[in-house]
Amino acid sequence: MGRMLYGDSGIEIVFDDRALAHLQLVISRKLRRGESMFFTWRDDPAAGDGRSSIWLDHDIPLLFQFASVERHVLNTDWLDALTASANSGAGLVLSDEPGAVDTATPRPASTVGSSHSLRQRP
Repeated sequence: MGRMLYGDSGIEIVFDDRALAHLQLVISRKLRRGESMFFTWRDDPAAGDGRSSIWLDHDIPLLFQFASVERHVLNTDWLDALTASANSGAGLVLSDEPGAVDTATPRPASTVGSSHSLRQRP
């Protein structure tokens, strides 16, 4: 599990490395063009099973920290869906990867779909 550190706020958001790689590309494209936006994701059930949002702006530092050195092959369908979301009035909403649900292989709840945890760094 990787994480995105949000500015100097002490907030870190934990994501699956694969999702984080896709988010990094979509977010960096928007911020390079000077476009701010909200970013929303579904919280991990352990955190209440709600949703969280943060404001992304080129003046707010972000750190993308991956748990592994593996570079993921990016899914262009997912990038297109995330980019369309980022360009909407609602901002970037993390969705499940198209075609990624494998119902034959159960996974821990913390890594299924777009559930992620938000926590304050010490």
